[in-house]
Amino acid sequence: MDVVLPCLDEAAALPWVLKRIPEGWRPIVVDNGSSDGSADVARGLGATVVHEPRRGFGAACHAGLLAARAEFVCFCDCDASLDPGLLPLLVREVAGGRADLMLGRRRPQGRGSWPLHARAGNLALSAMVRRRTGLRLRDLGPMRVARREPLLALALTDRRSGYPLQMVVRAADAGWRVREADVPYRPRTGRSKVTGTWRGTWQAVHDMRAVLAQPPVAVPARGGAGAR
Repeated sequence: MDVVLPCLDEAAALPWVLKRIPEGWRPIVVDNGSSDGSADVARGLGATVVHEPRRGFGAACHAGLLAARAEFVCFCDCDASLDPGLLPLLVREVAGGRADLMLGRRRPQGRGSWPLHARAGNLALSAMVRRRTGLRLRDLGPMRVARREPLLALALTDRRSGYPLQMVVRAADAGWRVREADVPYRPRTGRSKVTGTWRGTWQAVHDMRAVLAQPPVAVPARGGAGAR
């Protein structure tokens, strides 16, 4: 398995995150212009490091997807808010044919793990996704798993905050089975670059509204199901 870890100044969190990557899996740390030595820390801990100079969460995620080679690709934040050791639970659902895209539904653990403005933005987006796709998702979190080839076939184009949403929308348009599983959500290490402020949260919502406004794109049907 390959685990894509988009990274911008996460040197303090990387040791905790990389220690929890399942044995035998390959962590792909995508350095998105860090100034704190994150790339060196990741490389020193045995991770594959990919440099993506174009800033943006989507740019980093997609660079990691392009660098992946395993049948299953996992995505996870590398700020220590999510435990990559839980990814096998999501992989089993896809590998077992019960889902084509698995999302980790974040369940806050402790004070400050999920600020009010970030929750409000997530609720608003979940409602918009329901209207657009019919999917009754409760979270659009960054922990997710799908097969690599079907993911590439979605031809994702967003390179900002809308990337995870575009993945869900295009998967739904293709008839993929999109499911959620609860995962603990811890207080992150350091300050969030996206949802750390009201302004950052609503900028992300603005980016995602643009994704929802895009007309449906013809993509291959039933992601992972087509590979079985």
